Amino acid sequence: MGKLDGKIAIITGGVSGIGEAGVRLFSKEGAKVIIADIQDDSGEKLAKNLGSDVNFFHTDVTDEKNVRAVIRYAKKEYNRLDCMYNNAGFDRLEPEFATFSTKAFDSIIAVHLRGTFLGMKHAIKLMQKQGSGCIINTGSVAGISAGYASHAYSAAKAAIIHMTRTVAREVGELGIRVNCICPGGIATAVFGRGLGLTQERALELIPKIKPILAQIQPIKRAGLPEDIAKAAVWLASEDSSFVNGSAILVDGGLTTGPPREQSEKLAEDVAAALGVDLETFNV
Repeated sequence: MGKLDGKIAIITGGVSGIGEAGVRLFSKEGAKVIIADIQDDSGEKLAKNLGSDVNFFHTDVTDEKNVRAVIRYAKKEYNRLDCMYNNAGFDRLEPEFATFSTKAFDSIIAVHLRGTFLGMKHAIKLMQKQGSGCIINTGSVAGISAGYASHAYSAAKAAIIHMTRTVAREVGELGIRVNCICPGGIATAVFGRGLGLTQERALELIPKIKPILAQIQPIKRAGLPEDIAKAAVWLASEDSSFVNGSAILVDGGLTTGPPREQSEKLAEDVAAALGVDLETFNV
């Protein structure tokens, strides 16, 4: 028995990274999964490899007609939708606000915030007729604290986190739960893609990214897409039936504060400035 036996799920951005890990684990746990993505060849290949209970449906999450169509596909094929996992996203490294292009800002906001809005909007229309459903949105530590991603990405994720709460408050009484997952440093191609590399080259460089990510949080390993997939499966399952409106951090403790070494160095610098010997000082 899988945790998601008999459930129907749509996962946007399901062809690679966190989305692909979600597709694989949802399928393994017994769900019938619809991969909603714009990468047709890769999507069809992934669906074929995972078997008849996984299908691909071309979906541009910024296009309302596309989002409406994938929801209708779920209704036509399965006559229900149990989980809408709004995960599609990307980032582009443009750290200086004054030079951040309007085009880049608009595209990031469209995929993340508009895409999540559309996914929730049309999923809810079907779920409220059923009287049940689960929506999972992909947030980020960048939506909670500054300095983790571009301005547009961070703003979009902060909005997604709050929109998760506002929508959860409205639709909970309809039997629909809405939550989001906030990943930390997860080893995917998003880092290389953000620097303008091709998907293939970005994937090749993931082994070089992992040791770097392993140093940024108390748990000394890089986060993996499977870590997020496990959290998503829990949210989609009956095990989380009383969880609604939550933003769940899966970040290895990244947002608890700076690395211990950095905190110790700060304490040493302050002590030196005050003429205090830390070794003999008692609080």
